[in-house]
Amino acid sequence: MSSSRWAGALTRASEDQYQLSLRCLHDERASLRRAVRALETRLAVPCGRREGRVRGYADQAERWAKQRRLSVLKARLTRVEARIESGRPGIVVGGRRLARVRHRLADAGLTEERWRRRWEAARLFLTADGESGAPYGNYTITVAPDTGEVTLVLPGPLRHLANAPRGRYRLACAVGFSHRREEWLDRVTANRAVRYDIVHDPQRDRWYLDASWATDATTLPTPAEIRAHGARLLGVDLNADHLAAYALDPYGNPVGEPVTVPIDLTGPASRRDGRLRAAITRLLAIARQHGCAGIAIENLGFDDARATCRETMGRGRRGKTFRRTVAGIPTARFRERLRSMAFHSGFVVIAVDPAYTSAWGGKYWKTPLRQNNPQTTVTRHHGAAVAIARRALGHRARRRPGVTAHDRRIVTRRAAGQAVPAPGARGTASPPRTASTPAPGGETRPGRGDQLALFPDLEDRSRGHRATAWPGRDSPAGHGRPRQERLQDSCLRSAEGSP
Repeated sequence: MSSSRWAGALTRASEDQYQLSLRCLHDERASLRRAVRALETRLAVPCGRREGRVRGYADQAERWAKQRRLSVLKARLTRVEARIESGRPGIVVGGRRLARVRHRLADAGLTEERWRRRWEAARLFLTADGESGAPYGNYTITVAPDTGEVTLVLPGPLRHLANAPRGRYRLACAVGFSHRREEWLDRVTANRAVRYDIVHDPQRDRWYLDASWATDATTLPTPAEIRAHGARLLGVDLNADHLAAYALDPYGNPVGEPVTVPIDLTGPASRRDGRLRAAITRLLAIARQHGCAGIAIENLGFDDARATCRETMGRGRRGKTFRRTVAGIPTARFRERLRSMAFHSGFVVIAVDPAYTSAWGGKYWKTPLRQNNPQTTVTRHHGAAVAIARRALGHRARRRPGVTAHDRRIVTRRAAGQAVPAPGARGTASPPRTASTPAPGGETRPGRGDQLALFPDLEDRSRGHRATAWPGRDSPAGHGRPRQERLQDSCLRSAEGSP
């Protein structure tokens, strides 16, 4: 007795929930298999012994406990595989967590009436997919862009309740969008598809109307294209309590100062998600400020580590601290939030291999970055951000030795960590000589003017070969005298007007 539009909304919601439940079952099966594999590997080694990189358990008591744990995990794995084969996942409309709260209302601080309101609100949904070409992008639920008036198409048995033409019902209140309103107006005025969801919040006792739409498919530029266009890249190192970022030019050189974005992921899930969004918003603002074309992150995946836990992440106090730190890093949520927000802001997200980024960043980049930014706190995480961005640009993560000097006023400098290959020597000349290399005439060369320049000018190749005329070089009195005394004599002759 309903229309095809409302029937389509019902079937689509059921299908989405079914597919989500199947994906969760497959993820649980993969996690259980990893845990079972880790336990069987360690149980195959005798107690107190080590075979290769696998260490056996300390004593028989721990080994017996792990055997019991292995049997429990195998039983769970058998049940999950049976559900996957039968194609009947467990689905609770409204959420299994909220359903379990019904049996412990006192612990949750809820009364039966308040729980019932939350349960009915969680199970209630009113949604309609959009249609391109329909009035304002959706015929079932229509929102007028000029007045914010909302009208709905009523099913056949409820047509007698219509208060608008063509069997529609007009809501008494108007709606307005503040977030991304311009994009919504562009779509509804062009009659492009927009989906609407009407939900109820029992805690605030308010009704909300959500609008969503699919973005157009675009071809993202590759790292080689970004480097060819001379665009910068922002490297980001994700940590448990902060984000370390650094901007790099196309040649892999750090630009500007290191950036630290603190994140506090404590408290309820909604609060954690809001803080994570705020941190990503600041990252996007930093990337826009430095003129970056994209953001480089690590392709972190702690699925294996979280599944095996103590088997691969250590034991005791240090192992517990490390496991707690890993559990607090929102790798998957950060990746999904960053990918979505960066796409709408016009940035490209590049995920690279996370191997040795922190180690190489602390070893090769932390000291040079500290020397270039003495007034800013630089950690190895900022060095890891540089290594991540260099890897995304296609350069080596390690810094080439000898390119960053310790004092810019004394030593001739080149770009820090320059990734472009140095040009070879042009012309014919003798090998470079140092200050201790004997020169013709039995005199020690005080300068380096006869060495090849690192970047000689193509128009004047002799510019790097001009010898420096040091004072007193042609005078016999200058032979064997210290360099400082000869410089003083030169200064005195210049003051007296001598040639």
